[in-house]
Amino acid sequence: MLKKTFFPAIAVALLAAVSCEKPSLTFDIDLSKEGAPIQETMYGIFFEDINFAADGGLYAELVKNRSFEFPDDALQGWKAFGKVEVRNDGPFERNPHYVRLSDPMHPHKWTGLDNEGFFGIGVKEGEQYRFTVWARVPSGKESELRVELANTASMGENHFLCQENLKVSGKDWKKYELTLTPDATIEKSVLRIFLVGNRETVDLEHVSLFPKDTWMGHENGMRKDLAQALADLHPGIFRFPGGCIVEGTDLDTRYNWKNSVGPVENRPINENRWEYTFPHRFYPDYFQSYGLGFFEFFQLSEEIGAEPLPILSCGLACQFQNENVEAHAHVSELAPFIQDALDLIEFANGPVTSKWGKVRSDMGHPEPFNLKFIGIGNEQWDSLYPEHLAPFIDAIRKAYPEIKIVGSSGPDSEGKQFDYLWPEMKRLGADLVDEHFYRPYEWFLAQGARYDNYDREGPKVFAGEYACHATGKKWNHYYASLLEAAFMTSIERNADIVHMATYAPLFAHVEGWQWRPDLIWYDNLRSFRTVSWHVQQLYGQYRGSSTLTLTMDGKNVTGAEGQEGLFSSAVRDGNKVYVKVVNTSEEAKSIALSFGSASVKGVSSVKLSSDKLYEDNSLDAPENIVPVEETFSGSGSSVNVKVEPLSFRIYVFEII
Repeated sequence: MLKKTFFPAIAVALLAAVSCEKPSLTFDIDLSKEGAPIQETMYGIFFEDINFAADGGLYAELVKNRSFEFPDDALQGWKAFGKVEVRNDGPFERNPHYVRLSDPMHPHKWTGLDNEGFFGIGVKEGEQYRFTVWARVPSGKESELRVELANTASMGENHFLCQENLKVSGKDWKKYELTLTPDATIEKSVLRIFLVGNRETVDLEHVSLFPKDTWMGHENGMRKDLAQALADLHPGIFRFPGGCIVEGTDLDTRYNWKNSVGPVENRPINENRWEYTFPHRFYPDYFQSYGLGFFEFFQLSEEIGAEPLPILSCGLACQFQNENVEAHAHVSELAPFIQDALDLIEFANGPVTSKWGKVRSDMGHPEPFNLKFIGIGNEQWDSLYPEHLAPFIDAIRKAYPEIKIVGSSGPDSEGKQFDYLWPEMKRLGADLVDEHFYRPYEWFLAQGARYDNYDREGPKVFAGEYACHATGKKWNHYYASLLEAAFMTSIERNADIVHMATYAPLFAHVEGWQWRPDLIWYDNLRSFRTVSWHVQQLYGQYRGSSTLTLTMDGKNVTGAEGQEGLFSSAVRDGNKVYVKVVNTSEEAKSIALSFGSASVKGVSSVKLSSDKLYEDNSLDAPENIVPVEETFSGSGSSVNVKVEPLSFRIYVFEII
């Protein structure tokens, strides 16, 4: 157990510098025989729209409720002034609402709208923002709008940071665009629209504001810094869109991929599974615009070099929220759900002459996305799940035998349901089984050998959701990340059975979170990468191509009794060898890395170390705790190293 006293930073530095004494421990690394190949999908990312991860986060749209479709209040997120009317016979079938702005009939009164954005609208001085709106003038004449970004808390003479006028004309709906360039950086501005000029009545629909500088410059694009944080992980797999939102609080509000494609103006709003879940952190305006839809997910996967792994509903609503069997689709009612899965594969891979391939092509991607994996169901359990999964597997195997199917072992890392579902997944012929575990310190310290004795016949493992959740310390901090690094040595060592692993959740807005810890945090203008992000990035960067056997006294180094809190694994990457060592003890460890009859030369070392055990990075200190690359020398068949207490080390060697 961790004691209450720790090495101060200077002591840790001094211990790291002393490396001349004779090692008391020896790790034997066998270079004569390469082990299992490490899948390119081994380390990846998992996206779920929780903590305002999509709207208000990765999706760069800055306007909340842009189509006036929030179900309980069509103007939620807006402040209307003057003569404003909400109507519902608009140009988009699945988004029929729009607003009508009319003359307030007094020269000193105004009609218009303010939009609050997501916890405010963050804008940067000198940056360009694309404002678009669908509009018409019912009379067929011409009307005029003034569009502003405003700082309502300003002490200056004016609220506005910038303003532009927009002329609208004609009875037909048309899309209009202008560019706004604020003269100051503000975290919480508002978008303000005035009816000006002759004040001729005008109708507005789908009011949108994006930074022009999005990821890859896409008009319906991603927030650049957040997408870059994903790309910098060099992920091999990208699981989306959930998570529990796949299931929905009920089947009517499950994530429906077909509503997330096609023209963005006609994608209907959806109630987010996390809107009502936590009354102690309650967000009654948490909806999904579907602006970040399946096309955008596939496109982003392609751009960051990750294989997409879509997860679809198996006809079961969230079982945590629905104990009544009647809340779920009966097995006899699964035909439309199964067709959704088949159609998604066609959308991703089908020719442009196919129905759904044409939809993809019309969206700007005639080439297929080359989808290889699909997941059916998320955290289902009991006999209901295999009963529902079986017809999906049969249908997908028949139509697309090349697609690998991911099943689930339920919400637990062990126990009754876990033990029941694994044999069921093998019986049904799933290719991979998705395991989830949010567990405390003790669990992670005990899991260094988790996969060493798994059945090698049958499905492979996808560790689809995991994070260290410390009892009483359920927030991002260094020590939890260190234990995640320790656990990941088991994933790496067992690459023959573990083919994918993704930390969860991925994103969290500092003002909109409901679940923590999370990998990447942000406000409206800034973001930071947690220590857990750096652990994931290091494993991805030093993934290697095949495993190597690494033992101490003939046993895998798994933190077991007598192994002094050490966890370790080794991989080969061409002529290079990466040795990962995690020291979870409070004492420095002197270790001889022995390569038998082979000779190696030290190239470099990466150190992740801190005495700030319960701290992490932050918006104000994004590099509070980060890995440091160091020079590293030493050659021969055995190289001595010293691993600091409570630290993670990666040693890079060349074979000579």
